Amino acid sequence: MECGLLFSGGKDSSLAALLLDGFYDVTLVTAHFGVTEDWEHAREAADALGFSFEEIEMDGAVADEAAEQMRDDGYPRQGIQQVHEAALEAVAEEYEVVADGTRRDDRVPTVSRAVAQSLEDRHGVDYVAPLSGFGRGAVDRLVDTHLVVESGPSEEVPKGDYETELRERIRQRWGADVVDEVFPDHEQTRVVGRA
Repeated sequence: MECGLLFSGGKDSSLAALLLDGFYDVTLVTAHFGVTEDWEHAREAADALGFSFEEIEMDGAVADEAAEQMRDDGYPRQGIQQVHEAALEAVAEEYEVVADGTRRDDRVPTVSRAVAQSLEDRHGVDYVAPLSGFGRGAVDRLVDTHLVVESGPSEEVPKGDYETELRERIRQRWGADVVDEVFPDHEQTRVVGRA
């Protein structure tokens, strides 16, 4: 069965790919808005891991709505969630199995049982979250054993996740100060190969 795994090039989605590889024909899929070319970083990570890669350009209105939500909230949580759910929908249009790298203890994005069942029912797909039973510590230990990872401040690590383009969309519309207000300092990862 063909599985489209939402992929940022980070450790969680990379580990999810390794876990699914024995069961599905996995393609790593990066959803973006065409705001930047940062999705290319995800392609590089997919190549380093030896997986097929696809990029899907989503409607810019999704990014605009998420950016407005984040600006209004002063925090990225709901906007990132909106984009993740839209990306799952986009992948469900092309693959019979839809997967992501969400963990048990993720704050965002998360996929509730209701959202997963709705996605499956409406598209006739299987939704799979191979890390949903894993906490951060377990993921980190597996990553240390199986992947080579770069990490650093989110705005400095080259990656292909939603945040990079949403930061740019907010900067274009409301300026760099709003980006700093919305996004708290946090670490991100980028996978550069297998251990």
